[in-house]
Amino acid sequence: MTVESTNARHRTPVPPGLTDDARSDWADLRTPTMAPAHFHPDMTADLPEPVRRWLTYAIAPGTPMLLSVELATHGQIRIGGWRGYTAVQETSALRGFVWAANARAMGMPIIGFDRYSRHTGQMRWRALGAIPVTAGAGPDVTRSAAGRHAGELLISLPAVALSPQVKWRAVDTGTIAARIKVGNGFHEVTLSVSDEGALTSMVMSRWGATGRGSFAERVFGAELGADATFDGFTIPCEVTAGWDRGTDEWAGGQFIRYTVDDARFR
Repeated sequence: MTVESTNARHRTPVPPGLTDDARSDWADLRTPTMAPAHFHPDMTADLPEPVRRWLTYAIAPGTPMLLSVELATHGQIRIGGWRGYTAVQETSALRGFVWAANARAMGMPIIGFDRYSRHTGQMRWRALGAIPVTAGAGPDVTRSAAGRHAGELLISLPAVALSPQVKWRAVDTGTIAARIKVGNGFHEVTLSVSDEGALTSMVMSRWGATGRGSFAERVFGAELGADATFDGFTIPCEVTAGWDRGTDEWAGGQFIRYTVDDARFR
C-alpha cells in the first residue's frame, strides 16, 4: 500500500485526554525535521550488509530523511481482557513520544496517554474523562518509557538508522543489533530482517513492572509484519508487542496488537 504525501492529508487535531504539559509536548513533537538530507543507497555503504538490505528496502531513493512521524493505529489492548482501541502517536527521534488512545472497559470509555518527553515518562488514564484508572510517573516509569522509545524508533522511523544516536553490528545474516542513545542512557535493540529486507521482529531488554509492585529488566519485543509505504518509507504495519518475547511466557506477556492506518512523516 502506498499513501499520498502528507501535503495531501489533513492535520490531525490534538487528541482528548492530554494534560496541559502533554498538549505542549504534542505540539513540540510536531516540529518538522530541519533541512533533511535525501536518501541515496550509498549512504549505507559503511553499514553491515543486513542493515543495508533493510534500509534500501525501507527507504526509497530521494526520500527526505525525516526524523519525526505521526502514527494513527487501531487494534486491541489488554485491560483485564482484550479490548478494542484507537490511538494516535507523535514521535520525534530526539524529543520522544506522546501516545494518546481510547478504549472501552466494563462499558465505559477510557481515555489517556503515555509519554516520554522532556527526558521524563508519564502515564495517565481515566474512565468517563474523570475517574482515575491508572497513573504513573517517576524514575521507574521514565526508564521504562525511554526503553519503549528506543524499541519503537527504528520500526517507525527508518531514517534514524543513519543518525549519530545509533551504532550498528550484525549478529548474523538475518539479525542486526542497534545501540541507541535515548536521553542519557543506551539501549540495545535486536531486529530480524527477511531476505527481502523487511523487519520481522524486535527484541530488547527493557525496564518494566514485574506485577509485584517493583520494576526489573525484562525481555520485551514485538512480531512485525504486513508492511506498507508512506511518504517513501516502508514500515511494519501489523504489530504484536509485549513482555517475554521469545520465551514460553510470550502468549501471556502480549498486551497490544495493532494495525497502522496512516503514517505522516515530518
